[in-house]
Amino acid sequence: MKLVDAHCHFDFPRFDGHRASELEAALRSGVVGLVIPGVRRADWGRVQSAALAHNGLYYCLGIHPWYVSEHSTRDLEALEANLSARPERCIAIGECGLDRLHGDLAEQYPWFEAQIELALKLGFPLVIHSVKTHDEVHATLRRRNWSGKALLHGFSGSYQQASKLVDQGCFVGVGGVITHPRAHKTRETIARLPLESLVLETDAPDMAPEGIAAGYNSPAYLPRIFECLADIRCEQPEYLASVLFSNTAELYGRSLWQ
Repeated sequence: MKLVDAHCHFDFPRFDGHRASELEAALRSGVVGLVIPGVRRADWGRVQSAALAHNGLYYCLGIHPWYVSEHSTRDLEALEANLSARPERCIAIGECGLDRLHGDLAEQYPWFEAQIELALKLGFPLVIHSVKTHDEVHATLRRRNWSGKALLHGFSGSYQQASKLVDQGCFVGVGGVITHPRAHKTRETIARLPLESLVLETDAPDMAPEGIAAGYNSPAYLPRIFECLADIRCEQPEYLASVLFSNTAELYGRSLWQ
């Protein structure tokens, strides 16, 4: 079986000094690749370097809603210039989006909309961060006539919200939250969604699965999420793995991990 971690902050300092060993452990458990999202301009170089240092790693560039106050329009111009050059292994725009629990939504909207427009202009998929804003994200994508593909990372909303976003071109990121028995709503939603709309992610070092200390998540734990997903959906592991792999390839690019 081949698994891909569709959203992993592998550039974060938590992995400094042992990225190779973490990747080896992940590879032994069937993880053949991962995607590293960028969150602010100051980190884009680090993200790129982390991805280019190992086979099977790809990255995104974007401005996360938590960090919009650090940026100016010059940074959006720099983002467009970077992406227009089609740098090696850069496969999406993000992480961008909205977060009701962190910062000012009114300040976040223009940055999210600008990155949607850039993705449409350049033909990149989006990686979307959404916390308590799934309806707002859906409305924004509709208003901007979104017609591409997107990853709704770390989803924890309702089935109705997820269905609307899937209809809008989003894949739903399935992460460590489903391994926590108390996450009844998210587990039920993930169990009901079309299998063709799901991709696996760790969000490492965050969003740790059950039994892993906060801040110590790793792409090596992706199989735990996969096993839980197979259980809650009552799917045969081999079939589930093949569909998830195809979904990730459909989201980011069909030939990346062949």
